[in-house]
Amino acid sequence: MLDTALGTGKTVALPSGRVAYAERGSGPPVVFVHGLLVNANLWRKVAPAIADAGFRCIAPNWPLGAHQLPMPADADLTPSGVATLIAEFLDALDLTDVTVVANDTGGALTQILMANHPERLGRVVLTPCDAFEYFLPEPFTSLPELVRLPGAVWLASRLLRPPMVQRRPAAFGWLAKRGIPAEIMDSYLRPIYDSRQIRRDARRFIVGVHNRYTLAAAQALIGFSKPVLLVRAQDDRIFPARLFERLAATLPDARLVTVADSYTFVSEDQPSELARLVVEFAGLPAFEQRPHHGRDEDG
Repeated sequence: MLDTALGTGKTVALPSGRVAYAERGSGPPVVFVHGLLVNANLWRKVAPAIADAGFRCIAPNWPLGAHQLPMPADADLTPSGVATLIAEFLDALDLTDVTVVANDTGGALTQILMANHPERLGRVVLTPCDAFEYFLPEPFTSLPELVRLPGAVWLASRLLRPPMVQRRPAAFGWLAKRGIPAEIMDSYLRPIYDSRQIRRDARRFIVGVHNRYTLAAAQALIGFSKPVLLVRAQDDRIFPARLFERLAATLPDARLVTVADSYTFVSEDQPSELARLVVEFAGLPAFEQRPHHGRDEDG
């Protein structure tokens, strides 16, 4: 399931359950956090360049519906529970001064991590993602109610298989500007298609999504003093530009940049540019990052 470009596949047992991940390179750790109904393959074009620049790239499959290993029936898969799972992962691998790179739903989970479990974080890169009232954004706001209907997740797992459905805005159509390769899309959708337990995990996470989590995190982020790079996509059709402007104004030490010719999945549309930004940001000493405050922006 994991693309070979991500490195060596591994698993780790955590208090909340087992997590599969891929690891490539050595050096300061960079940990990736994907969003709903995708997995670590989202980062397959980005991780190699970052690893080649001297970093240890770690790309887990978080339990968001496209994961390999089902979670225990009693695992807490609310947004705060999954943020705790991420913190457990950093603890289990004894990672410190971590650069976290997040996208989409994973960005919301990372904000909750920043608010509740900041100890092992060194810096954060947020690519287009949920924040504030936008959790989930249009056209996905009705998902938590829809998946409460009996059999809804099973039916969705079948309806999403045809490529013509995948290209619709309410599926994956507005996420990657030039589409997603069929084999990668299959890695995203096959787990929820094949496994009742994975469907159960996806449902448990989705029904728990509510913007009270991101709004509470935003209140705490006022005190998050570590450097944050906000990578906005110029042509994003899901997350409005003002979300990152608000994040830039909220975080004490944030730098905002805009990547051209990309939808929400910058790692798919502009992987080389994203890798360059992460390497440059993660490689800077803290005192060189500090001068960037609030509203600064590079194009």
